[in-house]
Amino acid sequence: MKNAHIVGWGSYLPDRVLTNDGIANFVNTSHEWIYTRTGIRERRIANQQETPAKMGFEAAAEALAVAKISPSQVDLIVVATSTPVHMFPSTASQIQDYLGARRAAAFDLSAACTGFVYALEMATNSIKVGASENVLVIGTEVMSRVLDWQDRATCILFGDGAGAVVVRGSSIPGGIMASTLGSDGSGGNLLSLPVNYHTNLPILHSQPSVNGHHPNAIRMNGRQVFRFAVRVIAESVQAVCRDAELDLEEVDLIIPHQANTRIIETAAKKLKISPDKFFLNVDKAGNTSAASIPLALCQAVGAGRLKPDDNVIFVGFGGGLTWGASLVKWDVTPPAYDTHQINWRDPRYIWARNKSRLKRLGRKVVSTISGSPTPEARLRDAEEAKDE
Repeated sequence: MKNAHIVGWGSYLPDRVLTNDGIANFVNTSHEWIYTRTGIRERRIANQQETPAKMGFEAAAEALAVAKISPSQVDLIVVATSTPVHMFPSTASQIQDYLGARRAAAFDLSAACTGFVYALEMATNSIKVGASENVLVIGTEVMSRVLDWQDRATCILFGDGAGAVVVRGSSIPGGIMASTLGSDGSGGNLLSLPVNYHTNLPILHSQPSVNGHHPNAIRMNGRQVFRFAVRVIAESVQAVCRDAELDLEEVDLIIPHQANTRIIETAAKKLKISPDKFFLNVDKAGNTSAASIPLALCQAVGAGRLKPDDNVIFVGFGGGLTWGASLVKWDVTPPAYDTHQINWRDPRYIWARNKSRLKRLGRKVVSTISGSPTPEARLRDAEEAKDE
């Protein structure tokens, strides 16, 4: 049985920065109020062109560059997102098309803020049973489009972004050593997002409301989610340490879902460890849901917080209620070159987009020439043509 190793990583953050002072311009709050309760100073906000698929592509392309593999070598793409533009086609299929990863199967996974940990476990299992060799795991979210920007309890928390990793099968020991996943549907009402949210509501503009609240935006019971998060962080970290037969003291770094610094500080006390063992970037990115752990991972690597043979834990929690953790033996030396130059102008991706356009054009031509596929459909088309 092969081991699953993380061999590439990449991230994407929109250029637009929304500070706490910026939010205070349209919500009754202040920088001090937000920061003391959440640890957040600012977050990124996507523009209309920065869709989950576009941002996920950018993160994935960077991860492939770090891993030094081509899109044609990818066997599977798993995307964790709660904010897809379409229920189908999946965001994963769109990213597969953008990359030109013609051999890859692709699907989306919905587990809210725990989505990346769930997706990483799906990738690991696919590799261990021999179904895949190289898997792209992506977390990508445009949370700004599912918020009620008049609800101070939620609009201050979230931001947009994408992160990705490449997971590769190898006979070398290490990699993803232990995982745990959980769910408690009885708490679904504590953190929820209706399926018919408005994906194109512009930020800072008025929105339809019911009793002062947007009917299709995120709703959260902050106090109960806080207690839930502290408990499952501690339990999940202990569970993966136990399964990997490691003491908590042997863990070099914990990268949690970036929701709130107070949650992390309280969980650290419960675990009786220093908060410094947790890597946080919530002050600059806010809560990016399924994208938060891979985004933080990329920044931890860039900050020199991970080196070969380090033990790192990813731990997530979120709507569902869901939770999960993975313990990883890190065995990759970070590349010295700048991977952020990978983008839409890369010749491989220009070719992939042009090839996709040609395939769509070919389908239209074939459809026009051949007409409807059955006699009944052709007769119906003829009748409709007469009516016109």
